[in-house]
Amino acid sequence: MKKQIRQEIAAIEPLDVLEHKTIVGVLAWIDSGAELCRLQKPATPPVHLVAYFPVVDGEYVLLVDHINAQKWLPTGGHVEPGEHPRTTARREAQEELGITAEFITEQPVLLTQTETVGLTAGHTDVSIWYALKGDRSLALRLDHSEFLGYQWFHHSALPDDTDPHLARFMQKLVKLKTGQSVI
Repeated sequence: MKKQIRQEIAAIEPLDVLEHKTIVGVLAWIDSGAELCRLQKPATPPVHLVAYFPVVDGEYVLLVDHINAQKWLPTGGHVEPGEHPRTTARREAQEELGITAEFITEQPVLLTQTETVGLTAGHTDVSIWYALKGDRSLALRLDHSEFLGYQWFHHSALPDDTDPHLARFMQKLVKLKTGQSVI
């Protein structure tokens, strides 16, 4: 599975210097032979893969009020051993929102590396960001063990207490959808 994950990450066209450096660093991490998946909650190993899958409807993105992180975050989940991150996005979309994942783009949109914060021990998430098609008119079946609620946010009015890379994700998604070069 590492080979497929490495290929998926290597194919990402970086948005900016930060993403380019992240891709290079993550490829080196994969090549080092390190464990990529979380084996024990909350932080073993201290660096592990996450599949983020923001649900997007036009100029709006769905964010969830995450209990542990105490932030408005895109939906996502930890990649399980032997699981491809795209499979994680499909599984978690069903578990967290009660929806079937429909990807907007074939490839991941963004790759980030973030130090987490929240109620449990911090760790480093290597996040592969996919984009899912959403529909603001549909009610979602939210996982209330993880989230207090959800809200649709216009891309120009994202909350301050969110993932630090969300605005970059939205910027890159617009470029990909319009066929603009991302560099």
